[in-house]
Amino acid sequence: MRIDIATLFPDMCRRVTEESIIGRAVKAGKLDIRVHNIREYAFNKWNRVDDTTYGGGMGMLMQAEPIYLCWQDVAVDLPKNPHVIYMSPQGKPLTQQRALELSKMESLFILCGHYEGVDQRVLDEIVDEEISIGDYVLTGGELGALVLVDCVGRLCPGVLSNDLCFEEESHYNGLLEYPQYTKPAVWRGREVPEILLSGDHGRIRDWRREQSLLNTLHKRPDLLEKAPLTDRDKVFLAKTRQQEEPSSRDTEAAENDKCDI
Repeated sequence: MRIDIATLFPDMCRRVTEESIIGRAVKAGKLDIRVHNIREYAFNKWNRVDDTTYGGGMGMLMQAEPIYLCWQDVAVDLPKNPHVIYMSPQGKPLTQQRALELSKMESLFILCGHYEGVDQRVLDEIVDEEISIGDYVLTGGELGALVLVDCVGRLCPGVLSNDLCFEEESHYNGLLEYPQYTKPAVWRGREVPEILLSGDHGRIRDWRREQSLLNTLHKRPDLLEKAPLTDRDKVFLAKTRQQEEPSSRDTEAAENDKCDI
């Protein structure tokens, strides 16, 4: 996959994309990540790419033409136009499912805004979708773009040693991941669950599934509404909820007793 990042801070992006798993994937030819400085497409001697907003208001706005020229320069080098993503707090939240879908595309062009954002006209002209990494505002789109590159890049063929590296992770199958342990078997009095030392792979698989369900139930119960659950999963969750309800009622009763004192 080829990923192009259009930014005002290319060094910031390169420092991240040249490190760790993504950096190794680039060196191995599994990913082709190119970073473009939008200032190089400015049409003035000061390399300015921003100006004041029509209608008044605080801050500066990135101009349409430098961004368009950068996109055009990238697009002409590809068999077909790349899928263009604008990192924006107004975008749809990034999910593992969307990352998986994006990882199957041939090329991505990620636009990083700055200042008060980007002239709407260039967004209307070239952008296919807007993506957000959370309901908050950053000073620029670079951090969001790097999160997106890491999230998508690791799902591309050959980047990780085996698909199982991500297929059992949180969110991939709609659930949170099960807890994991490494050596030593006992750490500060805390023991690794005995079943993981049993060597019984069938029981371990079942235990991990149940732990994944428990993690999701206790930390992100909203995910269970859309998760692909088996009949066995549903029975396990029903029993778990039934067992936990009395303790909840006891706690509520205890709180009421405190109020009566």
